[in-house]
Amino acid sequence: MNSNPKVTESHKTAFQFISEPSDINYGGKVHGGVVMKWIDQAAYTCARTWAEGYCVTVYVGGIRFYKPINIGEVIKVDAQVIYTGSTSIHIMVEVYSRGFEEKEFEKKTHCIIIFVSVDENGLPKPVKSWTPQTEQEIKLAEYATRLKQLREDIHNEMRPFFNE
Repeated sequence: MNSNPKVTESHKTAFQFISEPSDINYGGKVHGGVVMKWIDQAAYTCARTWAEGYCVTVYVGGIRFYKPINIGEVIKVDAQVIYTGSTSIHIMVEVYSRGFEEKEFEKKTHCIIIFVSVDENGLPKPVKSWTPQTEQEIKLAEYATRLKQLREDIHNEMRPFFNE
């Protein structure tokens, strides 16, 4: 067995684990804040792996909870780079779950998180460019670009209300 496995897809990260009783909300399901923590951990791992250094979260958006997650289910959190700017890394995260008796995972949550790679002084530093290879990755990169433009449009529209 190779004790030093090579990372084959440095633009993807996947976590799997079991949801725990301590993850519960008042309705008896996994708390949304816990799911958001899982999303942040997977996305950070993906971004830091890509950047090969420290990153900070600058945006979390488009989080969508499709269905609740039950305590004791198997959780799968998939994170992947879908776009890079000069210092930013856009990560798509999808959360799935399944009961032990089920064979297929069901998508429960989706989110986009943007990180910026920073140096030891907290200043943005360049990241390597990510180039989509598959048709699906091209569509995801286009999706990230559209979301970026929408955020810029909203920010410009709201600029008179911000004290910048």
